[in-house]
Amino acid sequence: MSADARGHPAIPHRTAPTSASYEAGNLKEAIILVTQIPVPASSEATAHRDRDILNPATGTVIRSVPDSTPDHVDEAVRAAKEAFESGPWPRLPRSERARHLLRCADAIEASSETLFQLETRNNGRPITETKAQLSRVPEWFRYNAGLLAAQRDAVLPGDGPYLTYQRRSPLGVCGIITPFNHPLLILARSLSAALATGNTVVVKPSETTPLTTLALVDVLREAGLPEGVVHVVTGGREVGERLTGHPDIAKITLTGGTEAGRAAAVATAARFARVTAELGGKTPIVVFDDIDPRVAAEGAAFAAFVAAGQSCVAGSRFLVQRGVYDAFVEALSARAAAIRIGDPARPDTQLGPLISAVQREKVLRLIDTGVQEGARVAAGGGVPDLPAELGDGFYVQPTVLADATMSMTVAKEEIFGPVAVVVPFDDEDDAIAMANDNRFGLGAGVWTRDIARGHRVADRVVAGMVWVNDHHRLEPSLPWGGVRESGAGRDAGQESFDDFTWVKTVVVRTAADDVDWYGSPAPGRLN
Repeated sequence: MSADARGHPAIPHRTAPTSASYEAGNLKEAIILVTQIPVPASSEATAHRDRDILNPATGTVIRSVPDSTPDHVDEAVRAAKEAFESGPWPRLPRSERARHLLRCADAIEASSETLFQLETRNNGRPITETKAQLSRVPEWFRYNAGLLAAQRDAVLPGDGPYLTYQRRSPLGVCGIITPFNHPLLILARSLSAALATGNTVVVKPSETTPLTTLALVDVLREAGLPEGVVHVVTGGREVGERLTGHPDIAKITLTGGTEAGRAAAVATAARFARVTAELGGKTPIVVFDDIDPRVAAEGAAFAAFVAAGQSCVAGSRFLVQRGVYDAFVEALSARAAAIRIGDPARPDTQLGPLISAVQREKVLRLIDTGVQEGARVAAGGGVPDLPAELGDGFYVQPTVLADATMSMTVAKEEIFGPVAVVVPFDDEDDAIAMANDNRFGLGAGVWTRDIARGHRVADRVVAGMVWVNDHHRLEPSLPWGGVRESGAGRDAGQESFDDFTWVKTVVVRTAADDVDWYGSPAPGRLN
């Protein structure tokens, strides 16, 4: 590789691919390109297995993608380690790394039409939602480029003739495991911070939604990201477990279920690697009687039904003060019944399918359990009647389960579908106790016109994130994560950026005389 005028390795800048690169006819070629990892000698243990990737709106196959094996994970980590130890990326001046991230952001923006069309096909989220969400992905790369350019090393206070300061260094090879519900956005949060701080990365997307991850990595490479800096391994649990337990992985960032996070925490603890885990949730949303119940119901519908409820912070438990309870249930049920269900590729569709038949059956089973335990179906509750071309899609009606209690399964378990469970409460203390009656602690919401109450309740609810009179709001600067069984660590914000580095403290003696502990009659401080 050639060098620039300052002697640093030169990394060529290549133009971003056109959207034609990922049109249906060329998608398989793009996937093959970004999954070409040198493989050990052929054997049954290392042979690829193809996995059909489905369009959940129709149940039809989009493409078949080869699953990686544990041997492929080992090779990807080896290549990423070599790029970290011998390649240019960690050694680039931070201003140059920041410029590369800005070029990546521009390339993602130029490819946005292709990316959001592809993600809609792969995970079934309505195109309007997907477009709105993915339009923000470049912001994470720009934000972390800004943090990198503005980063300061701390000078620490101390006594005596010493200058003490800190330096931050990248961790090494980092693993990122992403879920099916927001493949690109969640990847961008961690990937941009990991790259900005000089790490190399191995990504394992959900086995059901790998397509936009594969396409994104190709976009980054075309934008000039050096070979070896980012690798993708595809597949299911076996692949994730091998990546999480790999001795050369310095940090795992995982978004998924609580049990997967628990296993990752155990595996990384054995070698003292870092882990950031954003896991399950059972988000309580408290609605007080000082707000118009119709206004709160519109907010509740947004919280509960966006992404078909397949979000870890989806509004799942609505705790509603008795004075507005009936009006709230009526307004929320009316909104749920009016939501337009259909082909997620159509701009007028407001609710798409769940990710799989398995997930649909789980959601329908939980709805039935709620009814058996005494909840009332105020809206939805089953599979919608849709055109024949969508008959094999994995749809569930937006559902409102009213008159629930905190002892019901649907009020305690994460549903991960378009189901709003509504529970009445009497006063503020009652609401807070009910909100905190849950093993999770990811997100929470408060709807009130009393701003003092909003602050007060937000302070007392046990959750990593609380919204007041809104929901799902996020920015690159806002740390994202939970407590209890919702995980550990934070994605996004300065916290995530810093956690991809380790701190070295340097102590420099500046005195004119030399250290002479044993030769001095009065040596003074020992340390």
